[in-house]
Amino acid sequence: MSERDTPTGTGGPPSEADLLRWSEALAGIARTGLGFTESPYERERFEEVLAVAADIRHAADDRYDTTALIEEWMRTVGDGVAGYQTPKVAVGAVVGNDDGEILLIKRMDSGIWLYPTGWADVGYSASEVAVKEVLEETGIECEVVQLLAVLDGLRMGFTRIPLYSLVFHCRAVGGEVNPHPMECADAGWFSRDALPSPLASYDQWGELAFAAIDGEAVSVRYDPPRQRPWRIADV
Repeated sequence: MSERDTPTGTGGPPSEADLLRWSEALAGIARTGLGFTESPYERERFEEVLAVAADIRHAADDRYDTTALIEEWMRTVGDGVAGYQTPKVAVGAVVGNDDGEILLIKRMDSGIWLYPTGWADVGYSASEVAVKEVLEETGIECEVVQLLAVLDGLRMGFTRIPLYSLVFHCRAVGGEVNPHPMECADAGWFSRDALPSPLASYDQWGELAFAAIDGEAVSVRYDPPRQRPWRIADV
């Protein structure tokens, strides 16, 4: 296999992140197929694909039990459009104040610092979720300035489930820092030279976040298309 045909594009063995992505992609294809097919033969084939996907996930991380994975994936199979598998959507907010500081929370579940973020809620636009999450998690009222980034969580390696993260730049307009007692161990305003630790994936978003807070003109960041993300025979 040439480097051009190597799935990772490096010529080396696939990484754990590659295996996780391939596993989730195969599982999504199989569950979508199960949601639309009425053929018993096709159902058997899709269930076999799920088994292969579970084996790949186990190879990446042996803490995953293949039988449990297959059962979990099968529980999410729906009928028709309801069964079409898509990434989940998370919404984050990079909130700045007049002093050029960023609003960060210390997550209760992991103890890691990050900008406020949460799952997208039905009935709200993505920007409304950003404003809501900031208020609920920190007590700070904010207004949305612009969309800052659209990121693939699996591709960037900060999640083990398929998700897109929509990150908005917001400006604080009121309120006082009051961390949510069930979601945040702490919260506060921080300057770029006095950031808390541990801070999640700062190298991936920090420069962009402070450029926006400083009032610089920034473009929306997104994951550019890869060449041949899956191996396809030349025709």
